[in-house]
Amino acid sequence: MADSQSNARLRADAGAPTTGVIHVRTRLTADFTVVANALAQRRGSAVTVGVAVYILSLPSGTPVSIAALCAHFTEGEILISRALRELEAAGYLERRRERTPSGQIRTRTYFYDVPGGTPDPDPDGPPEPPAPPRPRKPSGAGRTPGVSVSVAAREEPSAALADADPGAVAVLAALRHVDPRLVLSEREAVRLAPAVTAWLAAGVAPGQITRTLTAGLPDRFLTRPAGILAFRLRETPLPAPPPPEPLGRPAVPPLQTCDDCDRAFRAPRPGHCRDCRERRTGDPLRARAAG
Repeated sequence: MADSQSNARLRADAGAPTTGVIHVRTRLTADFTVVANALAQRRGSAVTVGVAVYILSLPSGTPVSIAALCAHFTEGEILISRALRELEAAGYLERRRERTPSGQIRTRTYFYDVPGGTPDPDPDGPPEPPAPPRPRKPSGAGRTPGVSVSVAAREEPSAALADADPGAVAVLAALRHVDPRLVLSEREAVRLAPAVTAWLAAGVAPGQITRTLTAGLPDRFLTRPAGILAFRLRETPLPAPPPPEPLGRPAVPPLQTCDDCDRAFRAPRPGHCRDCRERRTGDPLRARAAG
């Protein structure tokens, strides 16, 4: 007897899960990135994990500044900045300021697939400059050194607090008197000072700037105070219109001396005062009162 044939779909393997995700995997031979489970399964912000995986997928030399990341993601500056700080605190990201032979200061960014590694030349990127000092490792022991990837190097001019607008710095420094949490570092003050200067140039008084920056602050900050202040200073106000010109006062006639009674009166030309003119016109009431 011939074997019976069935068109029914084969039943899933007995060991397949009945709930949760079922992976349908494809073997990739190009255009993929290896991500450690410790990073991919990191508890906390999904934005932080997404930013980390995106940076790992980039070739060496790609800019990873806040502006570049904001241009790629839909999240704003505050969330992106917070994600970078979390990655830096966890040891995945390191920013190192270096001085070039020309004297300029640049910030070189290192990203580690496993925290605690030593920067090595990227086989897919250009050769590295002479090895800089060993980076600081996050606290803890028993970490496995990982391969580091230098993902960005951007030139950054050095800035000093003494070069910033004193009036703008004074406004920023006085914010802590209104809210003690608004304590800024020198670098943050230098970064925010140009925006405050623009507000002052637009005719906004320092007191009004202080009220704008401190009104309605949240009970708990989820980012550095400088991030909130930068957000509120982002839109430069319109310059104040010029004050209206004062209306001209009517011309005052000069003083004249009456030809009859020598009384002083104001008139455009010499002649008689009002009483003498009324006498001359024959006003009996005025003439009786004068007599």
